[in-house]
Formats: sequence, structure tokens, C-alpha cells
Amino acid sequence: MIHQYKLNGYNIVLDVNSGSVHIVDDVAYDMIAMYESAGADATVAAMLEKYKDRPDVTEAELYDCVEDIEALKKAGKLYSSDLYEGIDVGRLKEKNEIKALCLHVAHTCNLNCEYCFASQGKYHGERALMSYEVGKRALDFLVENSGNHVNLEVDFFGGEPLMNFDVVKKLVAYARSIEKEKNKNFRFTLTTNGVLVDDDVIDFANREINNVVMSIDGRREVHDRFRRDYAGNGSYDKIIPKFQKFARERGDREYYVRGTYTHYNTDFTNDLFHLADLGFSKLSMEPVVCAPDDPCALTEDDLPTLYEQYEILAKEMIKRERDGKPLTFYHYMLDLSHGPCIYKRLSGCGSGVEYLAVTPWGDLYPCHQFVGDEKYLMGNIWDGVTNTELRDRFKRCNVLSRRGCDDCWGKLYCSGGCAANAYHATGDILGTYEYGCKLFLKRMECAIMMQAAMYEDAKSEE
Repeated sequence: MIHQYKLNGYNIVLDVNSGSVHIVDDVAYDMIAMYESAGADATVAAMLEKYKDRPDVTEAELYDCVEDIEALKKAGKLYSSDLYEGIDVGRLKEKNEIKALCLHVAHTCNLNCEYCFASQGKYHGERALMSYEVGKRALDFLVENSGNHVNLEVDFFGGEPLMNFDVVKKLVAYARSIEKEKNKNFRFTLTTNGVLVDDDVIDFANREINNVVMSIDGRREVHDRFRRDYAGNGSYDKIIPKFQKFARERGDREYYVRGTYTHYNTDFTNDLFHLADLGFSKLSMEPVVCAPDDPCALTEDDLPTLYEQYEILAKEMIKRERDGKPLTFYHYMLDLSHGPCIYKRLSGCGSGVEYLAVTPWGDLYPCHQFVGDEKYLMGNIWDGVTNTELRDRFKRCNVLSRRGCDDCWGKLYCSGGCAANAYHATGDILGTYEYGCKLFLKRMECAIMMQAAMYEDAKSEE
């Protein structure tokens, strides 16, 4: 399978199964499109007719191009076969080992964001804070069920986790105290809305937290439309100076400024560039996922604008890279040479198997987006995963089992997509969230184009 597209002056041919990317001229682009089905002679004849007004397009040159195409095909870099068809990805997870937990240390929040999937941090239940005892048991549960995995991931999540900051600090201290004995390395992530960020939080996070996710939606009017406190006051002016200081003092530690765009700000690149101008260089902007009748919901009519926005972003990022002012955009992070192993490409994030969410009471769910839905309760941190049938369903939640993925050119980049988004859109974790797929494929086209641009820049400097 091949995927061809033109973007920003580049003719790009992607060989889906091998992952090979080819930047070609117009003639080669057209020849590749018809060669596999039409053969050499018919393709050459068609090109001679199409390019009859171009004296440089000769029969000899076209047959040279045929030889190049055949060489790429023989090398497995063009029209390559699907080597992964029939693989049972579920069997690759037979050990039931867990390597990541999302600790819901606070089922409460100091903001009242209307679009919040977590129902303002309550997850459609009662407000609660995780006790140190529950958190400690969760870390022990992770270690006990991690098998030979040395590197373990723990996300402090909410609600707003800084509303339970003392417990966060105690849990980090406990994890560090057992690392050597248990031969484990904990990597922590903290997601925060910024309201409670102060010097103590910044100092602690910059010592102990490997990645910080800072929630900002963009321009003041965009951010304050939804991210307001319970008195109705916007939070932009309160959090921006704090996050700017936080980012400045992170040093070489990771952080992301993460926003959500909705139907109200489909021009979201203006929010990203606004954040960049404020000094943030590591950015993420996610499309809202909500009920179709919600006023925030993205519509089919929004898609052309969103596609254009992703192209605008990619072109601007290329420009800033060339100007020595690079930006990182989470969805454009793509390593074409040393990307994820094929297991990861096929199986995805591992939710419900390798990755679980823990509520303040110690209940286990497949991920944070399932918390509160009793149909997806998997067990608890004392008894372990007791709903093994549900775990087995998530083992087979991958690109090979998901309906509609077989003929998709992006299947080895998305791993089948998000199980939670599929469930909320279709009622089935093996369903297909088609709107999300469309946005993902556009992002991948832009990301690959950016790689092509950087490659061409490097060539021109040689």
C-alpha cells in the first residue's frame, strides 16, 4: 500500500508497510501512482502523452525512472507487502505486566471548565482526595505487577492534583526510597491547571517530576471562555505568569503546554502562536471530544478549517526552525528512522493492560477516560485485576482488530487510535472514531512533510 499527497511544494510518496518516505518530482509521482497496476509500458506511454509539452520528459528518461521504481520495489521500499497481517497482538501481552499508572490523587478541582470530560474533576461521582495509604499501596501494586520492567511511569492526575500536593510529595519520596531495593526507576508526570502553582511546587517539580503538563487553552478570551473558577472568573491572568516562570526554570526537564480547541476556536494556530510568543516552546493542542450536540463539539463543516490550520502550523514551524527558533508540537513528533517498534505500532498505548488508572479509593480502570463508568471497573489495588475478561478485550484492542483500519495508510502511526475515544463515539472500544481519524491523518501528512523539508534543508547544506 502506498499513500501519495502534495503539500507545501513537496510531492510525497509513503510506502505504508515499510515506512519509507520518498520525495519525488511530478513525473515520478504520477508514474508511481499507476505503475503497480498498469505496468511499465502502459505507464511510460501515459506519461509521454501527459507530458508531451515537456521536451525533457523522454522515453529513455521514463524507462530510467521505471528502473528506479523496480529497484525500490525489490528493496522493499515501494509497494511492500503487509508483513504483520494475522499477527495476534493480544498474545504479545500474555504476561499481564503493568508499567504505568495514572494516579487520580484528586477527584476535585478549583476550576469549573464546562467541557471537562471528568465532570469538573468528580468523574460523575463524589469529590475525594487520595490518601497516602492508598497511593502507597498503588505504587506497591505497580512494582509487584511490573515483572522485569525497570522503568515505571506514574502520572499525578485529577481533577487538580495540586489540591493534594502533600500526598504527591510523600508518594514521590516513598517511590524514591524503594527504587534501589526493587531495581525500579520511577518517572513522574504532573498535570496541572496552574492555579496553585507556587515556588514550592516549581522547586519540587524541577527536582522530582520528569514531565509537567501545563493546561492553557491559548489567548485570554479563548482560555477564559471555559477555564473559569466557580465564581465565574477566568484563570488566564492568574496562571500565565506562574507557568512562564515554571517553564523558564524547568531547564532540560520536559514540559508541555497543553490546550483544548473547540468549535469556538477552530483558528487554534493563533492560540499556539500566542503561547509561543509568551515563551513556551513545547506545545500541544487537542481537539475537544464531547457529545455531538454540545455547543463545543467540532463539526464536519469545521474540518476544512482545521486541515488548513494544521498546514499553517507545519509551515510556520519549518520557518521558525530555519530561523533558529524551533517549536515542538506534540502531534508532529515523528521519527521516521528510529520510531516505535512494531509491537508498539500495532498495540498502541496499552490501556487496560500495561497502563491503568487508580481512583482515590484504589479502584482500577483501563485509563483516566473510563473512570466512573462502572462497566469498565477492572478491580482494585489490593485484589488486582479481577475483571480478566475486560482485560482480555483490551489486549485485543489494536490496529489489527479494529474495524476499518485494514486499508488505512496511517494504521502504523496511530496503532488503531484511542480506545476511549472509540468507545465514547461508537459505544465500542473496537469502534472507529472517524472524526478523530480524519484529524490524525492530516496531522501525520503535515508531520511527514516537515521531515521532508528538514531532509531537503540538510541536503542543501552538504
